[in-house]
Amino acid sequence: MKQLVVLSGKGGTGKTTVAAALAHLAAATQRLVIADADVDAANLGLVLAPTLQAVHAFDSGEVAVVDPAACTGCGECAAVCRFEAFTSTGGIYTVDPLACEGCAACFYACPAGAIRMVLQRAGEWYEAQTRFGPLYHAHLFAGQENSGKLVTLVKQQARLRGFDDEADLLLVDGPPGIGCPAIAALAGADAALIVTEPTVAGAHDMARVVGLAEHFRVPTAVLINKADLNPAQTEALTAFCIERDIPLAGRIPFDPTVTEAMVRGQPITESGGPVTEALHTAWADLQAILSAGL
Repeated sequence: MKQLVVLSGKGGTGKTTVAAALAHLAAATQRLVIADADVDAANLGLVLAPTLQAVHAFDSGEVAVVDPAACTGCGECAAVCRFEAFTSTGGIYTVDPLACEGCAACFYACPAGAIRMVLQRAGEWYEAQTRFGPLYHAHLFAGQENSGKLVTLVKQQARLRGFDDEADLLLVDGPPGIGCPAIAALAGADAALIVTEPTVAGAHDMARVVGLAEHFRVPTAVLINKADLNPAQTEALTAFCIERDIPLAGRIPFDPTVTEAMVRGQPITESGGPVTEALHTAWADLQAILSAGL
């Protein structure tokens, strides 16, 4: 089973639109499993219209909890807490769970043993079914950390499903940027498709993702979205790819029908037009890249 991860250096480049289109095209000839690894803002389901099958809790990190019956009001917990998570009411200390970072310094400092560390619910992950194949995605609750860990969990579950179904391809819609979630999405991939746009910010952030993929030795290809809006910048992006020997999967023109398809909740490749034609060509190039062993 091959793993193709769709990444972008910044949000708004059209990464998820491209991922949904590739899911539609790949499902025509391959057994497919899909993972939305953007756990902070998963929206691939808005286009693929999944049917939810199961919801699972994601527990990660700990917060301090004070037993009021055991608290002596000595203040040692507040003294060692660098996050100012403790407040005293009537001589009894309580913890603000939003301020607590789970370092457990208070747990070790409390002479009365009145503090315990409690595992917290950080999010949820989901199993769903789409007309293109099973979809695994997740939701990290506001203010929670460990998004990289949740991305890894989503990918692991998708891979297991892929092995059970003898799938040909695991298609991952990755998160934007180069942080821990992107690293987790990139882990184990056979190839990465970087979706960029012809802007200064798009070029800068694409180069950072290329560097990330090169660091982890994951071969990459680049797809330039809305390429006709800034021909000069598109040529600069193309020259960058040629200089770094990075395959260019295609140039997608700007077309308002993309927005119309998103409003209908459909992949753009279910419509006609120049964008659909360009994505068909890009998918053919990506198949050749994956077949070549990238």
